[in-house]
Amino acid sequence: MAQSSNEDERQLPAMLRQLFQSVKEKITAAPSLECAEEILLHLEKTDENFHNYEFVKYLRQHICNTLGSMIEEEMESCISDHNQGVESGYDTVVQYVTKRTQESKEYKEMMYSLKNIMMVVVESMINKFEEDEIRSQERQRKVQKEKNNSYCTDNCSDSDSSFNQSYKFCQGKLQLILDELDPGQPKEVRYEALQALCSAPPSDVLNCENWTTLCEKLTVSLSDPDPVFSDRILKFYAQTFTLSPFHMTKEIYISLAKYLELHFLSREHHVLILSAGLDITNPNVNRLLKKVRLLNEYQKEVPSFWIRHPDKYMEEIVESTLSLLSVKHDQSHLVSQKILDPIYFFALVDTKAVWFKKWMHAYYSRTTVLRLLEKKYKSLITTAVQQCVKYLELCDAMKTDVTVGHSKYCGNKQKTFYYSGQELQYIYFIHSLCLLGRLLIYTQGRKLFPIKLKNRKDSLSLTDLLVLFTQLIYYSPSCSKMTSAAHSERYSPASMVTEVLQILCDQKECAVECLYNTTVIDTLLQPIHNLMKGIEAAPNCSEAALIHIADILARVASAEEGLILLLYGENVHSSKEESSTGAHIIAQFSKKLLDEDISIFSGSEMLPVVKGAFISVCRQIYGTCEGLQVLLPYSLHESIAKAWKKTSLLSERIPTPVEGSDSICSVSQESQNIMAWEDNLLDDLLNFAATPKGLLLLQRTGAINECVTFMFNQYTKKLQINRQKKFGYGVLVSQVASTAAGAAALQNSGFINALIAELWSNLECGRDDVRVIHPRSIPVDPIDRSCQKSFLALVNLLSYPAVYELVGHQDLPNKAEYSLREVPTCIIDIIDRLIILNSEAKIRSLFNYEQSHIFGLRLLSVVCCDLDTLLLLEAQYQISQILLHAQEENLLETSESHREFIIDGLSVERNHVLVRINLIGGPQERILPPRMLVKGDDPYPWPMFSSYPLPSCYLSEVARNADIKKDSDLGKLLLCFKMSEKQTDWIENSQRQFCKMMKAKPDIISGSALAELLEKFVLHLSENPSVCCFPSMEYTATDANVKNESLSSVQQLGIKMTVRYGKFLNLLKDGAENDLALLLKHCERFLKQQQSPVKSSLLCLQGNYPGHDWFASSLFMIMLGDKEKTFQFLQQFSRLLTSAFLWLPRLHISRYLPVDTIESGIHPVYFCSTHSIEMLLKAELPLVFSAFHMSGFAPSQICLQWISQCFWNYLDWMEICHYIATCIFLGPDYQVYTCIAIFKHLQQDILQHTQTQDLQVFLKEEALPGFRVSDYFEYMEILEQNYRPVLWRDMRNIRVQNT
Repeated sequence: MAQSSNEDERQLPAMLRQLFQSVKEKITAAPSLECAEEILLHLEKTDENFHNYEFVKYLRQHICNTLGSMIEEEMESCISDHNQGVESGYDTVVQYVTKRTQESKEYKEMMYSLKNIMMVVVESMINKFEEDEIRSQERQRKVQKEKNNSYCTDNCSDSDSSFNQSYKFCQGKLQLILDELDPGQPKEVRYEALQALCSAPPSDVLNCENWTTLCEKLTVSLSDPDPVFSDRILKFYAQTFTLSPFHMTKEIYISLAKYLELHFLSREHHVLILSAGLDITNPNVNRLLKKVRLLNEYQKEVPSFWIRHPDKYMEEIVESTLSLLSVKHDQSHLVSQKILDPIYFFALVDTKAVWFKKWMHAYYSRTTVLRLLEKKYKSLITTAVQQCVKYLELCDAMKTDVTVGHSKYCGNKQKTFYYSGQELQYIYFIHSLCLLGRLLIYTQGRKLFPIKLKNRKDSLSLTDLLVLFTQLIYYSPSCSKMTSAAHSERYSPASMVTEVLQILCDQKECAVECLYNTTVIDTLLQPIHNLMKGIEAAPNCSEAALIHIADILARVASAEEGLILLLYGENVHSSKEESSTGAHIIAQFSKKLLDEDISIFSGSEMLPVVKGAFISVCRQIYGTCEGLQVLLPYSLHESIAKAWKKTSLLSERIPTPVEGSDSICSVSQESQNIMAWEDNLLDDLLNFAATPKGLLLLQRTGAINECVTFMFNQYTKKLQINRQKKFGYGVLVSQVASTAAGAAALQNSGFINALIAELWSNLECGRDDVRVIHPRSIPVDPIDRSCQKSFLALVNLLSYPAVYELVGHQDLPNKAEYSLREVPTCIIDIIDRLIILNSEAKIRSLFNYEQSHIFGLRLLSVVCCDLDTLLLLEAQYQISQILLHAQEENLLETSESHREFIIDGLSVERNHVLVRINLIGGPQERILPPRMLVKGDDPYPWPMFSSYPLPSCYLSEVARNADIKKDSDLGKLLLCFKMSEKQTDWIENSQRQFCKMMKAKPDIISGSALAELLEKFVLHLSENPSVCCFPSMEYTATDANVKNESLSSVQQLGIKMTVRYGKFLNLLKDGAENDLALLLKHCERFLKQQQSPVKSSLLCLQGNYPGHDWFASSLFMIMLGDKEKTFQFLQQFSRLLTSAFLWLPRLHISRYLPVDTIESGIHPVYFCSTHSIEMLLKAELPLVFSAFHMSGFAPSQICLQWISQCFWNYLDWMEICHYIATCIFLGPDYQVYTCIAIFKHLQQDILQHTQTQDLQVFLKEEALPGFRVSDYFEYMEILEQNYRPVLWRDMRNIRVQNT
């Protein structure tokens, strides 16, 4: 054993060398000796080969031989005494044994022995190193003359010498190196001294007493004419920047910057004249560029670590840099020759001023840079601005040589080694442009303006600078078409300016201050003005320049402030002609491009790109409600649709390429271009669907099916709409699904099929790509998180127009057997498989029966909040009877005479749905049972039932007696509306008194008083032709004439529901059901006289109004069940404009609407009222509007549902009466104001549910507690003052062809 140990000790030097060789890179990269020691101490954690090193194996064997037996004895002792609590302070046996071992005598003896052995080994290695070093130096002297002048020659010693050198480098040797670096010493001596300095550890060099002297010597040596020696100095600088601590690199950086500053100020540099250009093969120029590049590389790296050091270090670096860049020669004695200043060289090595971008990124350094620029070095900004001004003047002058020079630089793919004066000027211009662009992003940077320039009387303001930048886009020369397009585009003036302006657009505060003003926008639009006038846009304005302009305009239009500026100018209420604002000019130009009414670019290959760029600007505008209103006169939807149809025909005519034909490539490229343009046009058309009125325009084009198919294709690729859209296609789908034609298009495109397939995969199948390591966890939530997205998508989809189109007149499959692999493909299948589980076959076909059925019941609960949908499903599938039967089967017999319901997730959910669909009422009129169990002996205190009627606990006693009032206030209320001789005076007086009563005593406006009030007011309005919107229709049918006519099953169920609600409120009596049925039959016959039937595949256009007449039912209850008074009122009311928006069946396929509006199947309430609601919502409640978009849900859909059913189930009866009375008395625009008031009331709830990602469910399921029309009356009056002219014009125009 002893012989083996001695043999190992003789091998220890070799073992250590192996170890150091393996960790050579880690040790040499360490900035100091302390870091190197830390690396070795933690080597086991960082080196996967640690236990394979021979030295580690030796240590392990030595420990085993010395301490092995003792460790085994301690282990046995610990285990035997464990139950007696030996050393109870230690958690494990290992910890206990380790402590005992380290405290033992054997361990201390082993450590002492190892230390002695290692000291001997290390001493021998150091001695051998010194011998090797002497021999190495001798060899270096022999080959010194053969060394090349490579800048990055690697002269580092091996790992052993590098590691041990730190022990032997001393202050005396450093002093010797300083003496040998003296310029008076022989060249060989100076070379050796510099070589030794480069090999010295940076930490030792830093800690020497002569560091300041060394810096001075190095600075002097930088001017050495010997290129080899100069490169050696730069190598030392580079090593210092890489390996040294920050305060050392700071001093080296400052010394290099000061050297360059003195160099540029010295007379010897005067030979570099701008007009002579710059030859970088010149040795002097080459060395100078290397020094500048080294400085610049450090500039770009230093921001990553200077925050860890005192401010003083950073300030010194910044100031030395700005001082160098601000160097200017006194050229008073020179007339036409300009000397190259340092900024030109920095522009050469860092054309896009990346160093300045990094310095301005962090607030820590940005404040220092801006403070120094403002106080001492503002000339740097002034010269940059001057350079941009000069370049624009050169472009404006259109000098041939300038143009050629700049084009040469743009397109010179293989750069020569010579830069002409023109190219240097251009490079400096690009550098200045990037520097100024970065400066303008920050508030303090913008405060440096205005700037006083030479040869200019007025100071140059911020707006002047932005105008200058904008003019550069279309005044600067284009690069040669023979050059690489990508390379030329990268540095072309227009591209560079566009890049700067894009960054400014993305910063809201900066964009508002810099870009969003009429002067800058007018400058952007100037070439468009000129083109429309038939003159050339600008001396060098090209298609590329127009594309850049369109890109900036699109970014401006995507921001709210920019959009307002384009739509209305700086003063919204200005008397300036509307057609002169930016939006009008852009729309006119885009229409001319689409109609090919501009000949200047005809035949150009870039013309489709120009068209697409400007249509994308329009898309940003007409994608908003207010923008669409402004652009309506231009009928852009027609022009885009026409261009799409033309392009679609072209794509069909492209011949199929034949293999081997020479035309394959050209045909293929042509077809790709045409298909790309076709997709672009479809995308433009699709974006009309972002607003309700835009969706009407889209359906008029006849391209909705193709657009929705395009949207589905993009959706499957997970692509966003465009770069300005942030929340995908959610809102678009929600808008499209609010119409029958849109729902049909979604079905035909495969969108619904894909949505249902994804739902089924998550609900029933689970993810295929998840490895089955453990069983799937039971979901805690009723709807699992994996299915939440699909659930919300279905909620968005299933508006009543969509449900009627997709489900109407269709039976359930109700198959005898369902395969486990059978996946639903449509909404009928979802109802059949998840909601109406009325057979064992359906239950057995589900892997997760309870979870899937709860999903279906939750979906049913949300969908049935739309009363028309509820009536349709009840009429077609009798859902309430099926749910009651399921509850019946959930009964458990506890004794012969007593049965109890089994309380589980399904029975609780069914109970909630049954109460919801059977009971009508506002927030204070009905009580819905919760879906959650409670702690205690009775987890579900709410009674369940399996047959009607409902238990009385769900009926609100307070609400039941709320409307039991005497008519004692009738006379008092009617006295407020004294008639005068003139009808118009009476109307205005009535409206004024009504407002007064709504604010002071709103509860008086109810009961029979309200009925009489409405009768008198509508009677006088209908007798005033100037107020009437529709002509009077003669109607002579009697009850006997209509008695035998049949009502739809939906209407029949709606009658029962209305009478049940009326009786609950004590408004209707027995027999009201027959009277209401007769009333609805009279209404249908009366309205049919004014209808114009159309041939359409849409179900909603085939026959009478597809839903229940909730307005007529509401009036029947207001009139206390008097059908004659109600029908007489409706006849008179049908002449008023308000009837078009309150009484939805009034304009169903009405001949008073344009034919294309009838064929679209879209009601004016949707394309007019809800469109206005979205427009006002964005202006008045921007947070709520953003919340809708973030949730992927359109406000128009929920508003359409509220309005269609007259707020039944959402407001108490008193508030419904006030809503109807307010709209009749004050105008249909109050329908819009009421919805805005509701959103204002719900603002906090909406924001909260946006965060919990269930906004759609909240708005559809929850009533509107606490909302009273009278509380928001003053707010609605303010809205009326601000918006009535726009809304009334829009509402009156529903009969006009150009909606």
